[in-house]
Amino acid sequence: MTSAPAVSATEVRVLEGPNLYFAKPAIKVSLELPGYLAADEADLKKLARSVGLKSSRPGAPGTEQRQRFVMRLVERATRRLAAASGTTRLGVRARPGSDPAQVVVAFVWRRRGRARALGEGVAPLLQSWLDGGDRVEALGAQVAAAEPGERPSIITPTIPVASITGTNGKTTTTRLLGHIGMTAGLRTAWSSTDGIVVQGEVIEGGDYSGPAGARGVLTTPGVQLGILETARGGMLLKGMGVSANDVSVVTNVSADHLGLQGIDTVDQLAEVKAIVTKATKPRGWAVLNGEDPRVWAMRSGTKARPWVFSLRSDAPAVREALDAGGRAITVLDGDIAVLENGQDPDRLVSILDVPATLSGLSVHNIANALAGAAAALGLGLPRAAVVEGLKTFAPDDRLNPGRMNTYTLRREDGSAITVIVDLAHNEAGLEALMDVAHGLKVPGAQVHLGLGLAGDRTDDLLESIGEVAGLRADRIVAAHKEHYLRGRTMAELEGHLRTGLARAGVADIESYETELGGLQALVPGASDGDVVALMCHAERTQVAAWLADQGATADGPEDIRRKVVAARGEHELESQIAALWELDDDEERIDAATALRTSRPGDPRLVYELAASLDAAGREKDAIDLYRDALASGLREPHRHRARIQLASSLRVTGQPDLAHSLLTELSHERPGSVAIEAFRALAAYDSGRAAEAVADLVDTLLHHAGDEDSLSYQRALHAYAAQLRDA
Repeated sequence: MTSAPAVSATEVRVLEGPNLYFAKPAIKVSLELPGYLAADEADLKKLARSVGLKSSRPGAPGTEQRQRFVMRLVERATRRLAAASGTTRLGVRARPGSDPAQVVVAFVWRRRGRARALGEGVAPLLQSWLDGGDRVEALGAQVAAAEPGERPSIITPTIPVASITGTNGKTTTTRLLGHIGMTAGLRTAWSSTDGIVVQGEVIEGGDYSGPAGARGVLTTPGVQLGILETARGGMLLKGMGVSANDVSVVTNVSADHLGLQGIDTVDQLAEVKAIVTKATKPRGWAVLNGEDPRVWAMRSGTKARPWVFSLRSDAPAVREALDAGGRAITVLDGDIAVLENGQDPDRLVSILDVPATLSGLSVHNIANALAGAAAALGLGLPRAAVVEGLKTFAPDDRLNPGRMNTYTLRREDGSAITVIVDLAHNEAGLEALMDVAHGLKVPGAQVHLGLGLAGDRTDDLLESIGEVAGLRADRIVAAHKEHYLRGRTMAELEGHLRTGLARAGVADIESYETELGGLQALVPGASDGDVVALMCHAERTQVAAWLADQGATADGPEDIRRKVVAARGEHELESQIAALWELDDDEERIDAATALRTSRPGDPRLVYELAASLDAAGREKDAIDLYRDALASGLREPHRHRARIQLASSLRVTGQPDLAHSLLTELSHERPGSVAIEAFRALAAYDSGRAAEAVADLVDTLLHHAGDEDSLSYQRALHAYAAQLRDA
């Protein structure tokens, strides 16, 4: 069996733009150095003195101190090799890898061929030192003799550019900013995970959240504004696609894609996301999430001015940004408002008038709206265009496909369900999806979830997602993404989801190989007022087409607002209804209720309010059919329950006590112990000639609710007397 080499370079990568190590193009060399980690301490001390690290202490083999020493040695080797090749000044940085034997070294490059040769020479030089020799001159000559190669081809923008990154919300913020740019009359192009988009039309599909996307945007003929969604993968593998930006936006940083490309912790991920802020011009703006400590900390590493966004106007980050001469954007008394020191708040627009926020229900989209508005203003776009863009950017499958798109699916029986399609690609995304789902379902309804994730998530994250789903959804099916398994099997991925579900008490779920299959399984089992939520990435187009075939319609701002109000147990005309019952004159109240019903003749709540107005005016006979119409039209709780009580009372008053008693007995079984129901029931029994039964029922009800000493003393006797009355 061949043992692993003592020194090896596992990768020499050319980074074209600003990157994790420098704000300039760099070469990244990944090294495996088990020989140095295990070497004798005395031998390494001798080597350190020979290369100018006289005071260095290598530490014992295998220790973290040894790794730190090896990092210094790698940096020294890189500088000596560069000097031997004729380069006297070179920016070099070394950092530890995820394993003690791993070290990464990076250096700035100006000519590709010679820089790559330098990177490839580092490992042989280190090997020669470990073997007791020194090949620096020979290797330096090889580097010097290499073809110089091309200069960096990174683009220096000549138009305003914004770079947007983060774990959640970057695509929505990119699309929103693009929409505002077009609203301002600029020819706008943007790149994202969907492709390269010019004036709202995809001209090149695919994941263009890296340097290729930046090139595609900035070489678009006639483009006046460029917006670049900037994902961690592109920055790690190639660097940023532009030399600088005018505005950078970081939405948030949370656990996602960990364990890939040497990024194992959220802190390391934040360091990657911060690259966009370091490339921001000194007179530009770094738009940072003030409620995410890792993001807000990025202000110290950028030369740009800070512009904080926060849902809380009293957040410490807001004060810190203003004290530093920056700006803040926040929610002030329900309005999106811009704050500057010494200035009155500039209230842009009410949250309720920003469709992307789903009438204020979608907290994460409020944050995205804040970030997008700040970026637009930071780019110098007109205030009026920013306001209009916020008001007209709808969360539908045209302007923001796959991000919290909501639909209404009506059935032939008159029932309706809400369907939400959202990427929800991590724990924070699923929590946000569940918040919206619960905010749109009517009281007493259920949330059905199509659960599925890509395979490039850690086991712990998959299990956490399963637990969140189990705790917050009433019914769950697995809806897999076959083309996004990324090295896992479907069974393996689902196994981790099931582990998390089990923690939440969910024993079993049905499984479907596609997102569409999961949706098609959920919809038939949903009842009136329920919400079906689908975590959708791979089959967004097919899902939208299927929903259209079923007759589903995309919700507009008014539809969403109506659902939000209904979910609170309210009616969108609640204030008018309340005003109706403040009227003292019965006929005036009936006229007002009639006008409301006429404005929306099919609304069961308004039919109920008219019936109640007639009932209160002593016109019980006229109210009966209206109560029945409201119930038959799907009147929801709590008014459905009230309508049944009031119908029974009206039946009794109009000479139908037996029918009233039957309905009230049914209600009594549903809500045992209700004093009001038992009182109405006793009246109906009395009018039916069953006075003894009425008294007996009232005695039992009184005893059920009484707690005084006499009641407790005579409880048994009184119940016995009530029983005798029934038997008489």
